[in-house]
Amino acid sequence: MADDKDLKIEEKGKGNKKIIIIAVILVLALAGGAAAFFLLSDDSAVADSAEVATETVDKSANQTAYYVAMPRPFVFNIIGLKRERLVQIKVQLMVRGSDNQELAKANIPLIESTLLQVFSATTEQQLATYEGKELLRSDSLTNVNDILTKYTGVAAIEKILFSGFVMQ
Repeated sequence: MADDKDLKIEEKGKGNKKIIIIAVILVLALAGGAAAFFLLSDDSAVADSAEVATETVDKSANQTAYYVAMPRPFVFNIIGLKRERLVQIKVQLMVRGSDNQELAKANIPLIESTLLQVFSATTEQQLATYEGKELLRSDSLTNVNDILTKYTGVAAIEKILFSGFVMQ
């Protein structure tokens, strides 16, 4: 009978280990989900600084959002602390209304050129942080809308989205 009690004690210990393992997995999954939420959600302070004061964007706020994908990803080199880095960014433009969608599509070469200038002026340290990426997105939006306003009279882009980002 002493052997039966020992077996029951060992089985109880195995159950506790399973509970601990499951609890650790759940905590890690929740922490990963929270981290993904904070990294992918918009920072309202950065979003406020990225607003472009144009009547066109304000008037079109009630219109349908359209997404214009850049035809190819942006690939460029940046100087790092120890070596050069290769960066690839896939970009989509959010616009309101079909008129702005057509305007963005018609001016893709101008937009690509502007984005490449902004991207290539960044540093490894900036791209290594979330805040740096948001600053790059904000600068990109400002520069693209400035150049579109200069050549077309309309700041058609509401938001610049990075749909892919790789730094090697």
